[in-house]
Amino acid sequence: MALQGVSKSFGTGLTSVAALRDVSMAFPEGTFTALMGPSGSGKSTFMHCAAGLERPDAGAVFLAGTDITKMRESRLTVFRRNNMGFVFQSFNLLSSLTVRQNVTLPFLLNGRRADGKWVDEIVERVGLAERMDHLPAELSGGQQQRVSIARALVTRPQVIFADEPTGALDTQTGAGILRLLRETVDGFGRTLIMVTHDPRAATYADRVVFLVDGGIVDEMSSPTVERTSAWLSRLDA
Repeated sequence: MALQGVSKSFGTGLTSVAALRDVSMAFPEGTFTALMGPSGSGKSTFMHCAAGLERPDAGAVFLAGTDITKMRESRLTVFRRNNMGFVFQSFNLLSSLTVRQNVTLPFLLNGRRADGKWVDEIVERVGLAERMDHLPAELSGGQQQRVSIARALVTRPQVIFADEPTGALDTQTGAGILRLLRETVDGFGRTLIMVTHDPRAATYADRVVFLVDGGIVDEMSSPTVERTSAWLSRLDA
C-alpha cells in the first residue's frame, strides 16, 4: 500500500482546516506500522483516506496496483471488503450474532460462501474455538476484540487497519491483543497500520510514523517505550 501526495481539508474559506498536507508514505507487504501524533495531527484522516473511507482532495492511494481514489463508490465498497480488514476500539460486533456469524459477516455482505476450514483455523489462532456459538455479551472485552481480529483476517485482506485497538482494554488484555496483531503480520504476512497514542503499543510495530499538523514529520524503526515517549514529550515542551 502507498499514499502519494495525499491532501485533505475540511470546511471552506476561512473555516477550512487542512487535515493532511501532501502526505506520501509506503507500507511494504508484511510490515506493522504505528501512527502517532497529538490530537488533531491527522492520524484518523490519514487512516480514513488510506482505507477509502474518505476521498482526498488531492493525491492517490494505491493498493494492489490500483488507485482506489478513482473508484466509484459501489466498486470501492466491494474492493474494501475483499482487500482490507478493520479492527476498532469499540469492537463493532453485532450483538445478535454468534462469534461464527460475526466472523463470517464479510462473506454474507459480499454474497459469498465462507471457507469453513479457513474460518476454523482463524478462530483457533485467535483462541476462540470453544466460543463459536457464544454471543458478544457472553464474552470478555479481550475476547470480543479477538472476534473482530478474526473477522478482519477471514477474507485474507492485504492490509489491516487498527484504530486504537486496545483503547477499551486493561493493560494485560491489551498486551495479548497486541501480540495477536503482531502475529497477523509475522504469521499471515499481512500489512498492518495501527493508530495509537500508547508508546507501549507502538513497540509491537516495526516502525512508528509521527504526524503533526497533517504532515509526516519523523519516523522511527524498532521503537522502544523510552524513545517513543521522549519524542512525544518534545511536543509538550
